[in-house]
Amino acid sequence: MGKKLSPDQLCQLAHRAKAIRCHIVSMVTEAKSGHPGGSLSAADILAVLYFAEMNVDPAKAKDADRDRFVLSKGHAAPVLYATLAEKGYLPVEELLTLRKVNSRLQGHPEMKGIPGVDMSTGSLGQGLSAANGMALAGKLDARKYRVYALLGDGELEEGQVWEAAMFAAHYKLDNLTAFVDFNGLQIDGPIAEVLSPLPIPEKWQAFGWHVLIVDGHDYNAIYDAIQQAKAIKDKPTIIVAKTIKGKGVCQMENVADWHGKAPTREECRQFLADLER
Repeated sequence: MGKKLSPDQLCQLAHRAKAIRCHIVSMVTEAKSGHPGGSLSAADILAVLYFAEMNVDPAKAKDADRDRFVLSKGHAAPVLYATLAEKGYLPVEELLTLRKVNSRLQGHPEMKGIPGVDMSTGSLGQGLSAANGMALAGKLDARKYRVYALLGDGELEEGQVWEAAMFAAHYKLDNLTAFVDFNGLQIDGPIAEVLSPLPIPEKWQAFGWHVLIVDGHDYNAIYDAIQQAKAIKDKPTIIVAKTIKGKGVCQMENVADWHGKAPTREECRQFLADLER
């Protein structure tokens, strides 16, 4: 292990990640629809990005030099909304308007109406292309900002992902770091059975990316991988984060059925109690 977070930082991240997970469960329950499983699996990654790494400030949401984040797996919008609320971009109370008529917090992120959302996403496979454009623009404009993207492992079945992978390597976008939320499950079951994108690290390496593999629930490992990525020159970096779908709620963990299903109110109470423990 290289660069580590302080004990105080680790405590703060654990607090933020738990809050993010509680928000996810509550908002999907209130909406009676949404995608809790893959939102919960990504909570620790977003906690590290937004509370230990990225140069972002809700008071300067459109700052030209801010770091950018693209949620390529846009159906996991609850984790992004919850993180933005914890960061101060949104009122926490607004989270319970998820997917309701006239709410700006719809099932997929929309960049024009929600502060802190850098790209409208939802059609799988497109987010990495958008992140490429941001990273290339940063290079051409000699900006210091970095671009981060989060992809789902099932999303890797989309051909556009691999076109974008070629593009990023060809243009040496070393200011781009992407994550794969490698929880092994998609809506129809295990990714290896639905349409296998495996082996994931070897594919990205073949496409010319610097590849790192981490435990996606280990704050120090995630943080250190980000620091390593920042030191790499002339290559984009992919961080393959091994995660657990539904992480934090034992009844949801590693259950594909929770990819796109809302808890009942009774389940919500049980799940929130799990998270508090």
